[in-house]
Amino acid sequence: MKKDVKFEAALKRLETIVDQLESGEIDLDKSIKIYEEGNDLVKVCLEKLNSAEKKIKQISKDQSGNIIVDDFE
Repeated sequence: MKKDVKFEAALKRLETIVDQLESGEIDLDKSIKIYEEGNDLVKVCLEKLNSAEKKIKQISKDQSGNIIVDDFE
């Protein structure tokens, strides 16, 4: 699985995979193959979300009006 795939593209493909698996219209071998692909896509999405979360900062002001930049929790 390419890790350079965009988050939105990976999520859209995951939705397609879920739809295919839920439909019950594909054979077992194909189901296993796309399930494994979906698993890889979940890992990629989680890595991208974790990376984005580390970059997000919370901006606020203290009582004196000074700007404070903290990690978002």
